[in-house]
Amino acid sequence: MTATCVILDIGGVLEITPETGWVQRWEERLDLPLGTVHERMRDVWRAGSVGSISEREVHEQVAARLGLDAPKVEAFMADLWAEYLGTPNEEFIDYVRGLRGTCRLGILSNSFVGARDRETTLYHFDELVEQIVYSHEIGIEKPDLRAFEATCASLNVQPENCLFIDDVAVNVEAAQAAGMQTHLFEDNARTITRIAAHLDASPWAPGRVPLG
Repeated sequence: MTATCVILDIGGVLEITPETGWVQRWEERLDLPLGTVHERMRDVWRAGSVGSISEREVHEQVAARLGLDAPKVEAFMADLWAEYLGTPNEEFIDYVRGLRGTCRLGILSNSFVGARDRETTLYHFDELVEQIVYSHEIGIEKPDLRAFEATCASLNVQPENCLFIDDVAVNVEAAQAAGMQTHLFEDNARTITRIAAHLDASPWAPGRVPLG
């Protein structure tokens, strides 16, 4: 029997993550032209997202490229994490918590080195789902099809039995190409309705006789 599965994104789905304007504030504080931080740090952000650089090395590069001393590096990174982590989408998290035992549950997140420890401490996503696949740990980001394949493998499920939920259209399109059912997250109500329909359509839904 092949399990029905729901796979979730984190930022913009399980976490509410509006832009905080922290980068612009730092550029003003450092008297740098708009866009300078991302221009100088782009390759570091990329390396952090696929795990080819450590947190310590990120801090070293921030210090070197932006001319910050240790306390300012800590403050800069604290602002980065504040936007990255956002606030919990409590209503949706509560709904997902209630799904445990009715289907397989996983997370696939484009992430940054250090995310697992912080999100585990703050939000306990490790208790919400069975498997969390972070881009910085597998070295692959969505929309690369291999990210979806890795997530299915970690859960031992077939893509056609999975509903993938993300707030970024290109990632949803890639999941479709990987053979998954998909839903573009726009709000909790529509997403909960879509998950319920996915589970009701399963041949292993409560009250249904499994197909041989």
